[in-house]
Amino acid sequence: MESIDIPSIVLGGLAYGMLLFIVSVGLSVTMGLMGFVNLAHGAFAMIGGYVVVTLMGGLGANFFLALLAAFVLVALVSVVFERLLYAPLYRADELSQVLLTIGLVFMMIATVTFFWGTEPKTIRLPSYLAGPMDLGFTSFPAYRIFMIGVGAAMIVALWLGFERTTIGAQIRAAVDNRRMAQSLGINVDRLFTMTFALGSGLAAMGGGLGIEIIGLNPQYALNYLVFFLIVVAVGGLGSIRGTFLAALVIGMFDFAGKRLYPEAGAFFIYAITIAVLLWRPQGLFGRR
Repeated sequence: MESIDIPSIVLGGLAYGMLLFIVSVGLSVTMGLMGFVNLAHGAFAMIGGYVVVTLMGGLGANFFLALLAAFVLVALVSVVFERLLYAPLYRADELSQVLLTIGLVFMMIATVTFFWGTEPKTIRLPSYLAGPMDLGFTSFPAYRIFMIGVGAAMIVALWLGFERTTIGAQIRAAVDNRRMAQSLGINVDRLFTMTFALGSGLAAMGGGLGIEIIGLNPQYALNYLVFFLIVVAVGGLGSIRGTFLAALVIGMFDFAGKRLYPEAGAFFIYAITIAVLLWRPQGLFGRR
């Protein structure tokens, strides 16, 4: 019987979970704040990935500069989307929001197919991230260790930003009670735009970071949409710690399940999702 490499499974699941967190946290906060069903969130991650591919492949840009550029460019473009397309439907019914955002997904898929083709894209990582790393107890790809570090730094930065700053307090107030926040003089519309841009920028960065782990192709926005929504639903709308915990749990179980029982596919994460939502329909840390 083949031995099970537990350290590699744990580290692989952590790296995958961190990636899910980076992409999904913006969706959780924006849906919790706006109450908007944004199915196009994964498409912003996809666009970010293609920006990184273009900058590194066509212009020879540094990996980290390409990630920063993807964050900034997609965040700026998302502001236009939010003001022109999303804002008019904030008070519309969920069906209208779903139709708008799923339409944007297919439009973005068609756009990247036209400009970049249908073939999966890859990038050349810096040499110090490309090989294996000896951890003493196991050898593991350096890039996945890097992903774990990036995810850990991201949760600390977001926690400090939301818990220790005035803007963070305003966002939390608006998530808890929008009308009360408005009555206190908080400009909720401006918060919508800022958090939407931040969430879209983080998604774009996650799209670039994830090329080496989950790949990149024009179907990315549809293939991983369910995973992002599951993380948000299990964690609870608007909760950073809930999104973080849910991403780690989903990432660990999905990675381990596919490694140990590949014939079962994604059965494990759907089973966990059903169990959690039956127990807590609002998610682990969602509002009742």
